Amino acid sequence: MSSTASGKNGTWRNWGGTVAARPAREVAPASVAELAAAIRRAAEDGLKVKAVGSGHSFTSIAATDGVLVRPQLLTGIRHIDREAGTVTVEAGTPLKRLNVALAREGLSLANMGDIMEQTVSGATSTGTHGTGRDSASIAAQIKALELVTADGSVLTCSEKGTDEERAVFAAARIGLGALGVVTAITFAVEPIFLLTAREEPMPLARVLAEFDELWTENEHFEFYWFPHTGSTNTKRNNRSAGPEKPVGQLAGWFEDELLSNGVFQVAQWVGRAAPATIPAIAQVSSKALSARTYTDIPYKVFTSPRRVRFVEMEYAVPREAVVETLRELKAMVERSGLRVSFPVEVRTAPADDITLSTASGRDTAYIAVHMVKGTPFQRYFTSAEHIFTAHEGRPHWGKIHTRDAEYFAGVYPRFEEFTALRDRLDPDRLFQNDYLRRVLGA
Repeated sequence: MSSTASGKNGTWRNWGGTVAARPAREVAPASVAELAAAIRRAAEDGLKVKAVGSGHSFTSIAATDGVLVRPQLLTGIRHIDREAGTVTVEAGTPLKRLNVALAREGLSLANMGDIMEQTVSGATSTGTHGTGRDSASIAAQIKALELVTADGSVLTCSEKGTDEERAVFAAARIGLGALGVVTAITFAVEPIFLLTAREEPMPLARVLAEFDELWTENEHFEFYWFPHTGSTNTKRNNRSAGPEKPVGQLAGWFEDELLSNGVFQVAQWVGRAAPATIPAIAQVSSKALSARTYTDIPYKVFTSPRRVRFVEMEYAVPREAVVETLRELKAMVERSGLRVSFPVEVRTAPADDITLSTASGRDTAYIAVHMVKGTPFQRYFTSAEHIFTAHEGRPHWGKIHTRDAEYFAGVYPRFEEFTALRDRLDPDRLFQNDYLRRVLGA
């Protein structure tokens, strides 16, 4: 599930197939010094610079016609500090490799998203998150950052530094690639623990009526609602004293591969060929997943494989607005005649202190709408976006949306703090592209 670049014509494409770019050149630096030299050379040649991870963003946040930096040689763990409870990792390390390496060392992140194909810098720079009552996005677990700025200098920042370093740290944890190229990240980690996952179907009406209790009583609560039905599949993850009871290999293959990916893929093909059948398929799909409980180490509970390619829009709304927002979304789907074959995913995060985090300064709920790759999604996404923006929603930086700098200045109280820092760190807009011009202003 990595991004692809074809050697013949040098076209880079993202995972969701929504973005293609033809960079003037590609570099894969093997050290921070090599990266700094490549950045200085690009500036001399009048070329823009973008670093790209695994291409998991649906927006054109990583696209460039200048120099495309591929971080695959900047990978691996630099240092583990058990006393401080931190791990410092190179920016191009895939989350999957980080999770496996940490588990081998008896360590874990406190929370993570549900996909782990992304690089650590790509995931944090766009604000990737899981769900949590008390534990927040991956970026909120960062303790220090190293990045190469537009003049080729290496900047390290943390919450313990000078005023300037603290200002950079507040913004650069979710920096959108606008402040420099991240080269290393220090994460807070803790001794590995067990999570018990309880997955079970539940009527949507009950989930909405009891949302506050479900959120309060569980460390990690999320649910999937199947449009055209009154059904959801809920997932509650809580820390456990054990014993470990992983999903059996056969059951895991059946539930995660056959039902969640295989049958789902077939359902998507049928739905694409005959959209009228989608409500009936949705009824079947919503009943295919039965209740199950298992206990395992965190990354095996939080993450799951995603083999069905899709496009996605996700908005963060104030947590107290989530039930109303979902009711409006359901009413819109019912009266629109739309045929939606992909579940709607709902997660939460506590408020954090990162300048452009979707949860910055407010307790948050996330609502994600998806369509299978290759099906027309504009009408559904546009209608959903009208609902989300009416609730002062903040779109995920790496997922489809149509918002611009003027909108963001209204929903992010510290927006100007970020743009002022960008003016200082990248006055000539070396890291600019069309997407950043739209969302941050020229």
